[in-house]
Amino acid sequence: MPRRKQAKRTTVKDLRSILRLTYEQGLSVRAVSERLQISKTSVATYLLRAREAGLSWPLPPIYESEAALQRALFRRVGRPPQDLNEPEWPRVAQELKRKGVTLTLLWQEYRTAHPDGYGYTWFCEKFAVHQRRANPTFRHRHAAGAVMQTDYAGHTVEVIDPQTGEIHQAQIFVAVLGASSLTFAMASCGQRLPDWIEGQTRALAYFGGVPKAIVCDNLKAGVVKALWFEPTLNQTFAAMAEHYDTTILPTRSRKPRDKGKVEGAVLIVERWILARLRHRQFFNLADLNSAIGVLLEELNSRPMRHVGKSRRQLFEEIERTALAPLPSEPFEYAEWKTAKVHPDYHVEVDKAFYSVPHRLIGRQVDVRLTYRAVEIFQDHRRVASHARRSQRGGHVTVNEHMPKAHQRYANMTPASLIKMAVRIGVNAATLVERLMRERPHPEQGYRSAMGIIALARRYERDRLEAACERALAINAISYSSVSAILKSGLDRASPATEPVKATPTHANIRGGAYYQ
Repeated sequence: MPRRKQAKRTTVKDLRSILRLTYEQGLSVRAVSERLQISKTSVATYLLRAREAGLSWPLPPIYESEAALQRALFRRVGRPPQDLNEPEWPRVAQELKRKGVTLTLLWQEYRTAHPDGYGYTWFCEKFAVHQRRANPTFRHRHAAGAVMQTDYAGHTVEVIDPQTGEIHQAQIFVAVLGASSLTFAMASCGQRLPDWIEGQTRALAYFGGVPKAIVCDNLKAGVVKALWFEPTLNQTFAAMAEHYDTTILPTRSRKPRDKGKVEGAVLIVERWILARLRHRQFFNLADLNSAIGVLLEELNSRPMRHVGKSRRQLFEEIERTALAPLPSEPFEYAEWKTAKVHPDYHVEVDKAFYSVPHRLIGRQVDVRLTYRAVEIFQDHRRVASHARRSQRGGHVTVNEHMPKAHQRYANMTPASLIKMAVRIGVNAATLVERLMRERPHPEQGYRSAMGIIALARRYERDRLEAACERALAINAISYSSVSAILKSGLDRASPATEPVKATPTHANIRGGAYYQ
């Protein structure tokens, strides 16, 4: 079916030509329409207006100007308002902010106060003019390398777990450079702080440089307090900005124009990338990001309609050299937490315990967690560093963090205690070994064993060895028994032995010969 030719817009010059061809040459409406390429309806309407205004051809001299001819043909039809008082437009704008208030309601209230006032259409048009004057739009013109704007798209992409069949909604992170409009997009599991930081770092790596500022949405994961003049950033987000030597500028709440560039980029990504992936199924983020990457390169290589160049070409020409170089190492994601040092000079981090110098007991410290390490800071100075435990629970302790009195017990083991007891004698070593073996847990016998070994500083080793021998003989396996033997001097007397009684003769007693 042939495409219908669109009629051109009628001008004042065309109005003169319509009157001239109709009254001077006597052409019909159809002929005038074909001659001037104007619709027949428009030609007929303008001729009707000319007859109502009493105009023919040639026009009187008073209608030589375009303004006079327009006033004659397009004068307002209907009764003009008798009451020309206009509403207080600032008050109308203020009232419109109230919940449930509409322009229709405000116009009805205006007409109640001014029954002969203006109509609803005029009311709406005048209010729109007032709004444009009161809230002019500021058009950002970003210098090369000045800003990168980031945000999440409203659309998500389904990712199917191949094992359970559960469907997860992958979030789409979008970043764009202000001057060249070079765009970056990636999929992530969610919008948590690790996903947010990964999106920022991967965008900077994709652009190959660092802008002077990053304008972002006031996402809760990255911005603690979304204040316009003094925003408070998450400690990890602030550390990332310090690592790349750039500035974070969160936008105001519900003010999309503050980041208009990325709002447009999000719309383009949704239409040119996500819409093309709507019929595909993805089973992991890697495949989804691979598909996004292919379409992203196509998007950045397409010429922009009003520029005549692609985003990639514009980036290479004006913005690549304006970006600051990337640091030698990419930013390592880390979380910051605040903890209090326990009385046992350890802090609890992610259900595990890590030691700090004992002088910090009761103090508040800052903890930096990475995937591999736990760093503890006090007054911005690192006081401890540990390898992060892969499992929850347990203690990680450094001997130097302990008080001197505790360090003696730090490397204590059953083997080390027995080795110390051997220096006293065989009986002492045997007693110490039984002391730990007969407890439910060897650690429960550490203190008693240390006490027995410490008796060597008060008594001669021969006496201590003899006391241990006597304690073994009477099965008194404890520190208090050995100490009592030494205090009473029983270590100098040999333990009494009872004479061996003869086996009585009886029919039910076989005797030792039976087993020979």
